[in-house]
Amino acid sequence: MLRTGITLLALFGMLSLSFPAAAAGPIDRVQKNQRARIQQGVQSGELTRVETRRLTHEQVRVERMQRRALKDGKLSRGEKARLGRAHSRADRHIYRAKHNRRSR
Repeated sequence: MLRTGITLLALFGMLSLSFPAAAAGPIDRVQKNQRARIQQGVQSGELTRVETRRLTHEQVRVERMQRRALKDGKLSRGEKARLGRAHSRADRHIYRAKHNRRSR
């Protein structure tokens, strides 16, 4: 399990370095907080391996969505709304997974 946690941290680190400078700000803070919450859930045992994998893949999808939205260097109002909804959905999934009485 430790190896999985380290692998996840390495993956998140590589993904965060690949974002353009225009992505700095509240969106990156949300991503960073969500990654930290997932990692904390892994360390505390609140998240099972399957839950961790599912949440990690969701974070990767949201980051991919963000990269595509920032391809032109700016976020439109619609792109911001879509990313906001994706972050809210991911936030809800993290909360539910951490509080569902399953542990590893």
